[in-house]
Amino acid sequence: MRVLDGAVLEIDAEKIQHRLGTDSVLVAERGGHVVGALVRDGDHVEAVAVRRQHRNSGVGAALVRRALERTGRLTAEFDPQVREFYESLEFEIRERDGRLWGEKRVRD
Repeated sequence: MRVLDGAVLEIDAEKIQHRLGTDSVLVAERGGHVVGALVRDGDHVEAVAVRRQHRNSGVGAALVRRALERTGRLTAEFDPQVREFYESLEFEIRERDGRLWGEKRVRD
C-alpha cells in the first residue's frame, strides 16, 4: 500500500485491501523490500507503481509482463505523462475521453 500511496495514484484503498494476497496484486521485491506493485481487475491494469529510486530499472515493465502472462491480454487507462512507459511495452494506444487507453495481447 505504501508503494501505491507514494505514487499518488487515484485508487480505492479498500478495494486494494480485498485483493491483497490474490493474483490481482503483484509485487516486486529487492533486498527484502517491496519496490513496485501492480493492481489489476481481471485484464485491466488499475495501477502500476514503482518506488522513485527504482524507476527506469525495469521493475514496472516486469510487473506488466507478469500480469500479461497470467491474463493473455491487458488494458490500461492512463495519463499522457506515462504514455512512454506503455509505448515501450508495445501497447496499442488511443485517446478516449481526454485520457489514453492502451491494450496489449500476448503474441502467438
